[in-house]
Amino acid sequence: MTDEPITAENLLTAKPEEPKIVTNLRGVKHTIMVMSGKGGVGKSTVAANLAVSLAERGLEVGLLDCDIHGPTIPKLFGVENEKPDIDESGIIPVPVSLNLKIMSIGFFLDNTDSPVIWRGPAKMGAIKQFLEEVSWGKLDYLIIDLPPGTGDEPLSVAQLIPKCDGAIVVTTPQDVALTSVRKSINFVKTVEIPVIGLVENMSGIVCPHCNEKIDVFGSGGVSKAASDFDIKILGTLPIEPEVASSGDSGKVFTGKGSTSQWYTEFEKIVDAVVEID
Repeated sequence: MTDEPITAENLLTAKPEEPKIVTNLRGVKHTIMVMSGKGGVGKSTVAANLAVSLAERGLEVGLLDCDIHGPTIPKLFGVENEKPDIDESGIIPVPVSLNLKIMSIGFFLDNTDSPVIWRGPAKMGAIKQFLEEVSWGKLDYLIIDLPPGTGDEPLSVAQLIPKCDGAIVVTTPQDVALTSVRKSINFVKTVEIPVIGLVENMSGIVCPHCNEKIDVFGSGGVSKAASDFDIKILGTLPIEPEVASSGDSGKVFTGKGSTSQWYTEFEKIVDAVVEID
């Protein structure tokens, strides 16, 4: 409040109040969206592994699960029964390592089987609250895991975040996934957010006996999409059984120190994110 009298001159020179989201995210250096056009392509796994890998490099990282109807981030980290604390600074995100903290609607459900039966405005309100009232503090990266498609949640994030550094679009080699992912690329371009690149997940499986790659879901489609839209392929991740089993057990697998093809390819994705100015 101010004791100055209200005058025409004051009204003309007064600065508008800074939006609460801008104020709350002032300590966040980079914001990255992870999205896909279709469900079941491993988008949340990529987002979780990216967050963990960045944190393992000594960076301060936040991971926001914006999948309101199907939140999986708490399960991937084995913290689905945690409840966030609240203090004078806001809602405290759940810490999962020394420099990684996460937030999800999943923490506020009665139990893990409770459905979220909300229409668009309620979902946008929840996402707005996560951006305004969660005490993210100082972060090098805020990774946002989005649900499949180009509907309420991705649009809300695109409209609410003051500046998004870019989007990583995850797909599998199947034509049915690529049909949807091309729509996601056009969505990102429409809302004027840079496309960091494509991640081809489940890109075949390496035979444990002969070490040859088997293209279970075909090949070539992701390269064509990248060429058509003039964007990069950040990495081609083979099917790695240990990635799935680790997530199911609540331990995100990064393969740190491994010589596997999966780890080598994922490090390329992390390198591409770190290179963002």
